[in-house]
Amino acid sequence: MAVILDGSKLTLEKLVRIARENEQVSLDSAALGRIHKCRDMLERKIKSREIMYGVNTGIGEFSEIVLSDDQIEDFQKYLIYNHAAGIGDPAPIEYVRGAMAGRINVHAHGNSGCRAIITQTLVEMLNKGVTPFVCQKGSVGASGDLAPMSQVALLLLGEGKAYYKGELLPGKEALDRAGIPVPGLKARDGLATINGSNLLTAMSAIFLYDANRFFKQAEIAAAMSLEALKANLLPYRPRLHEVRGFKGAVRSANSILKLVKGGDLYEGKLQCKVQDAYSMRSTPQVIGAAHDALKYARTQVEIELNGVGDNPVFFPDENLQLSGANFQGSPVSLPMDMMSAAMTMVCVLSERRMNRLNNPALNVGLPAFLTKGAGMFSGMMLSQYTADMQIVEQRILSAPASVQSIPAAADQEDFVSMGMNTAIKNFQILDNAYGILGIELMAAAQALDFRDFKFGRGVEKAKEVIRRHVDFLDIDRPLYEDHITMKALVKSGEILEAVENTVGSLE
Repeated sequence: MAVILDGSKLTLEKLVRIARENEQVSLDSAALGRIHKCRDMLERKIKSREIMYGVNTGIGEFSEIVLSDDQIEDFQKYLIYNHAAGIGDPAPIEYVRGAMAGRINVHAHGNSGCRAIITQTLVEMLNKGVTPFVCQKGSVGASGDLAPMSQVALLLLGEGKAYYKGELLPGKEALDRAGIPVPGLKARDGLATINGSNLLTAMSAIFLYDANRFFKQAEIAAAMSLEALKANLLPYRPRLHEVRGFKGAVRSANSILKLVKGGDLYEGKLQCKVQDAYSMRSTPQVIGAAHDALKYARTQVEIELNGVGDNPVFFPDENLQLSGANFQGSPVSLPMDMMSAAMTMVCVLSERRMNRLNNPALNVGLPAFLTKGAGMFSGMMLSQYTADMQIVEQRILSAPASVQSIPAAADQEDFVSMGMNTAIKNFQILDNAYGILGIELMAAAQALDFRDFKFGRGVEKAKEVIRRHVDFLDIDRPLYEDHITMKALVKSGEILEAVENTVGSLE
């Protein structure tokens, strides 16, 4: 079923369906009417020679320069040429598709002033699989993601490059093969296509979707390690967390109890310590804080996905245009900087549990470094090194980008969000996170194989999935292949899906 874009109902899940799963989209009929109404107003204002930023004036430092009637249309073309100034590797197709969907949803409000054919062409490009080639780097996250979105706009001129059916083609050829006419750019059309933080917002939405799944897998890993370490489960009682009041902690504690339910530890059949170390007993508070941070970030990102991120903004009912800064990426970049720290924090906790599994002074009778042949074999000793290296990289990347503004455009644009830096580094942090958690899951499965008691249903299912991919470490072998396999397994979500099919949702 197609996702209807009407300016108000675009969620993370819908955006992921469009961006990653190639879901079809349709423009709401009422939205199309609003776009036409706004364009009619703009045409009247152009004819009356009303001064409007980016329509009949230059942009940035040149905003005081008024264009002649002959210049207005050509200006949109040169605007896109000038701003298509990115650099670096191509952005993944799912990021670009997400940005296009977000831009269509902005237009659906009927406050952007572009021609309807511009929005409809973006819809056709999504539905027929024409995805512009976009350099990932170049946006400072204010005045919109100007550089990458300009590479999208080049297609509207029949220029640039685009992916179509697995090939990278000249833009015009990609459109022709898909049967999409080139609309060209007239007054306002170019700026209306690029003047919002759509790429960094789409990337943030995709990241949050993946981060939620990651945090649930972090709870699965925690449950496995807790059982292997014979943890005291009293710190996971819901009442303890309810009395404090943080919803994320309540959710996390409930999920972990659901995972260990049915096992001997849950049933109180095993002896455990009166009080465990923080890395064991504060997991709900830590992962719970990450859940709460994600909930806030999701709210901000979905507001942006459904808001009017543009400049100027037109109000047809009042015959009004207002120029401001609704392109500013800070409302998204700030909470997403918080997500950098949240993801890293959860990974640090994972590594600390893995350390306890390895350390014979802390692992409650498990073999040193989880090997039967200590001395001859080193077991999972070096796996911890690999996790630690990735965590240090995460810590470096967790420095906030939202405070790193560098003025641009002759100080006309003297504060920018740097939200694209946040969006890019968050995916680097997540990539490391898959590897770190994969190592804990592998270690936990290894530890559980040394135990002879009954495990919780969720824990048992997770271990079963892991063993389909990685064998018990009986004697030492090169571990890089196991690490790579476990990283891919976490990223795939196979463990999560199998566990949730067994014990129910971990939301």
